[in-house]
Amino acid sequence: MAHSKPEILIFDVDGVLVDVGGSFHKSTLDTVRHYTGKRFRAADILRWKSQSGYNDDWKLTTDWICSLGVAVEYAEVKQQFQKFYWGTNGRGNVALEKWLVTAATLRRLARRAELAVFTGRTRHELSHTFERADAARYFKSIITLDDVQGSKPNPEGLLKILSGREPSTALYLGDNVDDALAAKAAGVPFAGVLPRGSAARRVLGPKLRESGARTILHRAADVLDWLG
Repeated sequence: MAHSKPEILIFDVDGVLVDVGGSFHKSTLDTVRHYTGKRFRAADILRWKSQSGYNDDWKLTTDWICSLGVAVEYAEVKQQFQKFYWGTNGRGNVALEKWLVTAATLRRLARRAELAVFTGRTRHELSHTFERADAARYFKSIITLDDVQGSKPNPEGLLKILSGREPSTALYLGDNVDDALAAKAAGVPFAGVLPRGSAARRVLGPKLRESGARTILHRAADVLDWLG
């Protein structure tokens, strides 16, 4: 794989293209504290992210709160989470998001292959972040939670992007177990993206390899060197 030339590079968004430590992760911690009064660190989220079924941050947050002895419904947790995430006029935790890939790198990648996105975000969440960076123009296909019937690890989004093309012609870059499992189910080669020296790399790296990752990159831009 290190010497192949994929025709389609497919990216997850959170943790791959965008740093969501201050947005989605902080909103998870804020919501858990809101209902339980308990403080946790971002590293504590990894206990949940290392399991399949928790690509959905609202479900993760709901189950985490319930595990601490507070019974609360998914819909209520989602509503409170969104209040922390969006705040007023987009000035909530979402304002703390940071792009991990520069426009110059996206241009280089787009010259090499067709670019696409398969994310667990809603269309509204993705559009807000992409519009701020004028990033949508680099991607031929963008599949969000609103475009599929089943969330990851369901491979539906990858299959939509392939649109009948051979799965081996693509490469999916993601940062969690459900990304890897979705790629495996679709027959698409997978590369993990986990920052060098991070707790996520220590905890999730082995999980991603067990789930079929061909390699674990330190950042998405490193795919250029890895492919050669």
